[in-house]
Amino acid sequence: MAGIEQFIPLILIFAIMYFLLIRPQQKKLKNHQAMVAALRRGDQVVTQGGIMGKVTKVKDDDAELEVEIAEGVKVRVIRSTIATVVNKTEPAA
Repeated sequence: MAGIEQFIPLILIFAIMYFLLIRPQQKKLKNHQAMVAALRRGDQVVTQGGIMGKVTKVKDDDAELEVEIAEGVKVRVIRSTIATVVNKTEPAA
């Protein structure tokens, strides 16, 4: 019985770590994945590198997007490197 009492603080530390660190990170990752999956043509995005641009091409089966960063300048970007969506386009009717 005395051995179990020694492990109670350790178990409590793991429980606190789970609820304060691990669980919020999992929720944040899930929200980011949903945001990246919902990207479509015309969305204005910011990459993790700080580049702002407009999505010009989205391939559903590919992990890449084409982003126009200036008039006539298009770059290929990995989907997961999109940090935020600044402006969403309205869905087509």
